[in-house]
Amino acid sequence: MQRILVIGASRGIGLAVAAELLARGWHVTGTVRGSAPTPLRVLASDHPDAVEIASVDITDTAQISALRRRLEGRRFDILLVNAGTASPNQDETIGRTSPEEFARVMLTNALGPMRAVETLGDLVAPAGTIAVMSSGQGSIAENTRGGRELYRGSKAALNQFMRSYAIRAGGARPLLLIAPGWIRTELGGEGARYTLAESAPKLAELLLAQVGRPGLRYLDRDGRTVAW
Repeated sequence: MQRILVIGASRGIGLAVAAELLARGWHVTGTVRGSAPTPLRVLASDHPDAVEIASVDITDTAQISALRRRLEGRRFDILLVNAGTASPNQDETIGRTSPEEFARVMLTNALGPMRAVETLGDLVAPAGTIAVMSSGQGSIAENTRGGRELYRGSKAALNQFMRSYAIRAGGARPLLLIAPGWIRTELGGEGARYTLAESAPKLAELLLAQVGRPGLRYLDRDGRTVAW
């Protein structure tokens, strides 16, 4: 049985990908924050032999380290780090953003995911894939409309950090930055273009297509390269 570790699987994209791979026969270890009821817990109760839940807050270094100790000795075929937040006021310019809000978004969208990658990456099989949920809005080249400045900047920072990580890794394993498109989630909102139901199979296929393809790629939901 192939295994995936999904950081941030309580709902939204992380949950949808976890459920899709579960349906394809994979074992899923998914993380949630705290002990509140989530759809992932329902999935685990329905599939107790194939879904395991762990708790971690990606913004807490100690919790990431504790998760690493809990998973000692495990081996995963895919690590998917799915974390993201946005400012309540998406129209606020970066110059008007408070230091506290800047730190919150950058910690959740860039620093936290990279800490998870660096702490948990050695649990992934040598040929396994490490994937991080980025965004098309992290592309500098494709920013022709402006807006959402802090969110864009945090995802661009994530992309740059992953590029540096890929250089340190020496190109030996598959690494993936995913631009999933505008999906109807709590973060994406009700007006988003895509549903989770139509997105989950595409994102699962994208992950599976990286097997045996070492190096870092920045791809959209259809496997097309996104300009940096």
